[in-house]
Amino acid sequence: MDTQALALSLPLLGWAAHSGYLAHRLATARRDPLTGLRTRAGWTARAERLIRRHPDALVLLLDVDDFKTLNDTHGHAAGDAALTATAARLTVWCGRDGIAGRLGGDEFVAVAHSKTARDIDGLVDFLQEPLAYAGKSIPMYVSVGASRVEDLPVRSLSDALSAADAHMYEIKGKTGRRGSRSLAP
Repeated sequence: MDTQALALSLPLLGWAAHSGYLAHRLATARRDPLTGLRTRAGWTARAERLIRRHPDALVLLLDVDDFKTLNDTHGHAAGDAALTATAARLTVWCGRDGIAGRLGGDEFVAVAHSKTARDIDGLVDFLQEPLAYAGKSIPMYVSVGASRVEDLPVRSLSDALSAADAHMYEIKGKTGRRGSRSLAP
């Protein structure tokens, strides 16, 4: 390769490296660094596509109950472990039928199709299995609100999330904040 061709190719190489770096930054911004789940923006786009393809989609809103107490009692590293475990368990439950995300703090979301009220109860049991951390068994309590998109007057992700949120607080009101069980949506 002659000197002139090399001189012309160097800016292209720099641009390619810079483009790769920017693509990596954009991809990581759509993922929560602690749990690896999609953040609100990344999750929303995929959730909306899944809802359009599957009118029977189920939208879940989850809240780790007494999270501040867990952090204060066992430390922030234990809190991080609880969030990571919740994300992993929710991802396993969604499988190929859905997608999980983390809205922030101790709030998680999921959308899945081909799931029933019994599946939600199984998820609640799975999420509430104690967390093994630093030689201790830490109790986990998670509230789950659900909304089936096809049952809504307006079949949108926004309305489904609002209905799931209302359902979650209805459950918390009936069962208390600790160990909330899902009610059939």
